[in-house]
Amino acid sequence: MANVVVVGAQWGDEGKGKIVDWLSERADVICRFQGGHNAGHTLVIDGTVYKLHALPSGVVRGGKLSVIGNGVVLDPWHLLGEIETIRKQGVEITPETLMIAENTPLILPFHGELDRAREEAASTGTKIGTTGRGIGPAYEDKVGRRVIRVADLADDATLEARVDRALQHHNPLRKGLGVDEIDRDALIAQLKEIAPKILEYAAPAWKVLNEKRKAGNRILFEGAQGALLDIDFGTYPFVTSSNVIAGQAATGVGMGPGAIDYVLGIVKAYTTRVGEGPFPSELFDADGDRLGTRGHEFGTTTGRKRRCGWFDAALVRQTCAISGINGICLTKLDVLDGFETLKICVAYDLDGKRLDYLPTAADEQARCKPIYEELEGWSESTEGARSWADLPAAAIKYVRRVEELIECPVALLSTSPERDDTILVTDPFAD
Repeated sequence: MANVVVVGAQWGDEGKGKIVDWLSERADVICRFQGGHNAGHTLVIDGTVYKLHALPSGVVRGGKLSVIGNGVVLDPWHLLGEIETIRKQGVEITPETLMIAENTPLILPFHGELDRAREEAASTGTKIGTTGRGIGPAYEDKVGRRVIRVADLADDATLEARVDRALQHHNPLRKGLGVDEIDRDALIAQLKEIAPKILEYAAPAWKVLNEKRKAGNRILFEGAQGALLDIDFGTYPFVTSSNVIAGQAATGVGMGPGAIDYVLGIVKAYTTRVGEGPFPSELFDADGDRLGTRGHEFGTTTGRKRRCGWFDAALVRQTCAISGINGICLTKLDVLDGFETLKICVAYDLDGKRLDYLPTAADEQARCKPIYEELEGWSESTEGARSWADLPAAAIKYVRRVEELIECPVALLSTSPERDDTILVTDPFAD
């Protein structure tokens, strides 16, 4: 049975939550494989809005197993609060429907404090634009071999030793930033109090997932953020702290690369970005404002206004190659309704030289100017379309040109936030 990875192919906010939820109907297991609760996935189902940050998007589907993998960094207090919120909306969450990998690293309160202190201390032009939720510092502790993992909560002696090791690093760092030292005893007490509530969901996820695969279960791997925020292949240093691309899916849950059968890239019909960093096709005019207003472009997690611009085919072609994307889901096509003329960035001008990719060096990225191709817009509405026959000819022409430019076919087309307003071209789960 086919297993599918879903990744964002731009700077995030592409509409992954809806598509993962839609695909979840065909899956048996849904796994989050990287990121933290800085991710924000919004689902609209029969008029009810669900906002998820740490939980996999498949939790709203009954009878499915949702897994938080070891590639995620997890704020346990946030998770429990999110579970309670979703339960109040009528979604049942139990250890039978939610599993947390035992080797998942924890985000602790001092990680968020460090995140915010660093950002405040950064000079203008050097701020990363983080959400301040501690994701980066938690990943740093993981690599530094001083993070506390879910399994550590089960033994008091181990937990206290792990806390002591973390504080040996963090207290001198906090002193240098003018922040008070961490209260060791208070932190340990907090962790011991929350431990049984988290351990209830803990399991060797790698073992369970490999057994599920052998039994023929379909597994859906859900990524957070977008490929252009990848720590290695994104617009560094304005990136997240984890690998976002599809190759991380296997490592982030404890499965081999052979477990991945199809990679679906989620791509917005225009381009947006939150926070700092280069954005060649960004608009600063009425068209940009119109995209932002019509697309409700505010971050699910932070509420920050997103920067908007024309579709950047050069960037998406690049991310499709790096993630090995087999097909894309084009979202928010309806936001383009009513534009007389649409533009697509097909390449860049760098100091008089034409480039068909975004260079690695930050100074060169900043100097890249978009080279546009213009297409005719359409006046008809595409909102809620559920078949190609419902789309105006100019909209179909736009979609086909996107396919040509990014060198990747459209597998799905999303025409509204509603779950069923989706046109299926190719089923990623097809055997």
